[in-house]
Amino acid sequence: MRLDINLASRPYEDARQFWLRWGTGLALAVFVTLAVVGVTISDWFDARRDHATIAAYRGEIAQRDQVRRQAEDFLNRPENRTTRDQSQFVNELIERKALSWTHVLEDLENVMPAHVHLVAIRPEMDDDNQLTLQLLVAGDSREKAIELARRMEESHRFTSTYIKSEHFAPVGSGDSVQFDIDGVYTPRTSAEPAAPKPATAKRSEP
Repeated sequence: MRLDINLASRPYEDARQFWLRWGTGLALAVFVTLAVVGVTISDWFDARRDHATIAAYRGEIAQRDQVRRQAEDFLNRPENRTTRDQSQFVNELIERKALSWTHVLEDLENVMPAHVHLVAIRPEMDDDNQLTLQLLVAGDSREKAIELARRMEESHRFTSTYIKSEHFAPVGSGDSVQFDIDGVYTPRTSAEPAAPKPATAKRSEP
């Protein structure tokens, strides 16, 4: 029988294997740390640049708001109110003159369901300087008015369409109910053709 006895004062250690393992782990840890630090620094510079851009935009908005307030204050002076009202009236006339009633009626005809007809129409400019059409329509059921509002939205000529009120139709008019419908209208250019009527319009006929 053979016994191996180590009589050295220090046990043998494989230092090369130790440094190989721990050195590799340390190198990986350093690489990952440097990558994280690099990404953090890059994000920090990007955030500073974004904050500077946002601050510049806010400064421009504040300057424009100040100019707008000064202009409004100037126009709201008693001596300038007449000029302001005349200017608004002229602007509305210009907008209404640019509106083609032929195109409006064609666009409404394309979305009008069966057994619903237009009674009255009035254009107005809202607070956002958008052209709003106030419609008075009549029909035999509320479902037809809801269908009309849906078709107006789907036609891409009208937005923010809603039924403002409903009431009974006058006696002898042949209708059951009338509806007030408002919607923002986007006029089409003279060269732009009218949209075709929806295929469902024919199927809705009795």
